[in-house]
Amino acid sequence: MSSLYFLLFISLLFQLSSTMKTKSQEIKSARLLDLVIRDYTFQSYGPNFRTGIMHNVHLPANLSGIGVKTVRFRCGSLRRYGAKVEEFRLGIGVILQPCLERVMIIRQNLGSNWSSIYYQNYDLSGYQLVSPILGLVAYNAGQPNYTNPFELTISPGQNPILVDFSNLTRVTNVSKIVPLCASFLPDGKVNLEKQLSPCVCMVKRQGHVGLVVESPAPPMKEKKKAMSQWKVIVGSSIGALLGVFLLGLLLVAMFVEVKKRSKLAEMEIRAYEEEALQVSMVGHVRAPTAPVTRTLPTLEHEYRPPPS
Repeated sequence: MSSLYFLLFISLLFQLSSTMKTKSQEIKSARLLDLVIRDYTFQSYGPNFRTGIMHNVHLPANLSGIGVKTVRFRCGSLRRYGAKVEEFRLGIGVILQPCLERVMIIRQNLGSNWSSIYYQNYDLSGYQLVSPILGLVAYNAGQPNYTNPFELTISPGQNPILVDFSNLTRVTNVSKIVPLCASFLPDGKVNLEKQLSPCVCMVKRQGHVGLVVESPAPPMKEKKKAMSQWKVIVGSSIGALLGVFLLGLLLVAMFVEVKKRSKLAEMEIRAYEEEALQVSMVGHVRAPTAPVTRTLPTLEHEYRPPPS
């Protein structure tokens, strides 16, 4: 019996890992990525995890590059004292709806690879990311087995929700480029706002946020240079085609002339061969001779001798 239970346990683990691997391979949307991270986070929780203690969530190799940490709070304590969840700062009086007893907060750092998924799901034309996408998502954690997690809404209370990108952005103060805070909304829109302070953004709700800068436009000189090169290429191509066409006409004319001359020579040879000449010996030399044709004499009037 023990061996049978062991085989069933191994089979369940294999099916679970195969399902998770298939999910991670088919991720093409930001929303689906949130759900997959949520599932792995809730599966990682055990009875020994304490409230208020940050825990790392280990993801499979298919989701490498994503950093996930999670922490569980009591709703009343979080509202009274606020909390700092890595780069996110939840101020005092933060509002969670609906929150019955406990809340599980998941902090995501999508890194440089997975942050590009937001280019596919949101319109970032004219801008480029200069920081990884950071996400803050909250779920209910009142049930011991976490069988039915649903997302909660986090709204700022007395103090705003702050996001600190000081250790994550690729833009330095020396570059004199001021990034903008990009908040990615659930309806597919992007909200751009100025920074509250260098590398610090203020957001109005939970979700995903990153720093963006305007994409540099190509210089006009390069455009003109590219246009002139394009004209040279087109002109050269047309000239080459015209030269090939004229060369083809010349070859056709030469071929027709040669064929005409060869035909005339062949006709002369045939005419010479078709003329039948006799060969006779003149001394010790064979020489062609034409046959002698002689016209036989004919009497125009019948001659009768006179009578004797």
